[in-house]
Amino acid sequence: MTLDARTKRLLPWLVAIAFFMQTLDGSILNTALPAMARDLGESPLRMQSVVIAYLLTVALLIPASGWLADRFGTQRVFIAAIVLFSFGSLLCALSRSLPLLVGARIVQGVGGALLLPVGRLAILRAFPRAELLAALAFVAVPGLVGPLVGPTLGGWLVEVASWHWVFLINLPVGLVGVLVALRFMPDLRGAAVRFDGWGFALFSCGLVLVSLALQGLGERAIGAAVSLVMLVAGLAAMVGYWLHAARTERPLFSLALFRIPSFAIGLAGNLFARLGSGAMPYLMPLYLQVALGLSPAAAGMSLIPTAIGAMVCKAFAEPLIRRFGYRRVLVTNTLLLGAMIASFSLTGPALPHPALLAMLFVFGLINSLQFTAMNTLTLGDLDAANASGGNSLLSVVMQLSMSLGVAAAAALLAAFTGVPAEPASPLVLRAFHTTFACVGLLSAIAAFIFFQLGRGDTPSAPPTVTDPT
Repeated sequence: MTLDARTKRLLPWLVAIAFFMQTLDGSILNTALPAMARDLGESPLRMQSVVIAYLLTVALLIPASGWLADRFGTQRVFIAAIVLFSFGSLLCALSRSLPLLVGARIVQGVGGALLLPVGRLAILRAFPRAELLAALAFVAVPGLVGPLVGPTLGGWLVEVASWHWVFLINLPVGLVGVLVALRFMPDLRGAAVRFDGWGFALFSCGLVLVSLALQGLGERAIGAAVSLVMLVAGLAAMVGYWLHAARTERPLFSLALFRIPSFAIGLAGNLFARLGSGAMPYLMPLYLQVALGLSPAAAGMSLIPTAIGAMVCKAFAEPLIRRFGYRRVLVTNTLLLGAMIASFSLTGPALPHPALLAMLFVFGLINSLQFTAMNTLTLGDLDAANASGGNSLLSVVMQLSMSLGVAAAAALLAAFTGVPAEPASPLVLRAFHTTFACVGLLSAIAAFIFFQLGRGDTPSAPPTVTDPT
């Protein structure tokens, strides 16, 4: 499809704004969780379901995003995604109980699951190959800006207004997005391909049941027997999908992907390494406010060095990977990531605040290098036939791992706190310290996975730093 000059110029801006909405929402929410808990009559250490509901919904629906765009057109699906995301934001702001807020986050997650994949698909189909990298790199920028602005904005909104504005801020942005999309989002459709509905049902069922079972076992929110039944049923659904995919011509995710060593190792490493990385955006704002007693605005400002560290890392990540190779970088950096997360167990009220900010900056550097190396390793050897499925599966694993990381961190906090405790009490501080140590250990274990790479194993495609994470 040939685009006119104005549409070609504004399409990347449209997708970038949608991506900014998504990344801003994730980073702005975590700072506001303690204020939400107080207003809803909940413990701030029991608010993880608000985060998990969104992440799990996104993971669930990502596999269907490409088929929906091909079936109904990129413009229609993209606008529907913005409307759903904005409507879900409004429902979140109107929620008066935790169950209602969780339900609203699921609605918001349906829109969020379609925003970036469909927008990126429109760019892939609208731009010639020679201009594609520049367009995708431009769209990736908001992924760095969102975490930079989000925590500070969230803390400020909580203090000057209320936590409701963390969600209401999405409404004017969504309205502008819909109006611009009506004018400049091309209505692109792919070839009609049969959707693997049975595979999607099995995969989704397994994903949800296993996630909820692990969350239930960790939090003891539901009986152990019910959690165990859900876990077994979820694993059975996953095995059912594996058998289904082995004899289906066009499965949701081809099993041939796992015959590519760099993809298999990268995917497994992503799943386990991101447990710690996914837990930190949830843990750190809570730690700063609940354990150290910082105000929401001060906690948000304190998280800026992490985002700056991530941005600085993009300047040297690619040369570092080229110089030392994936195996050495990932094994070393995964151990450093685990150690860095665990090191926050040594912090406390007596630590000078500039020292804590320096630690957060270093964490941002290491975390960003980890993401860049893992993602380019995972996708580097995929050919044209496997690129779409591999990228979609990686996106699912990323969201799933972050969801499990939040659930694990919340379960550890609940176990180590034991009984209701006052904020900023020694018991809460010790619970956070022990949780940081355990989460760091969980992340470091992924080094064993990356150790399976051969010393000379390097994806055929060179590493490119376009992934915002």
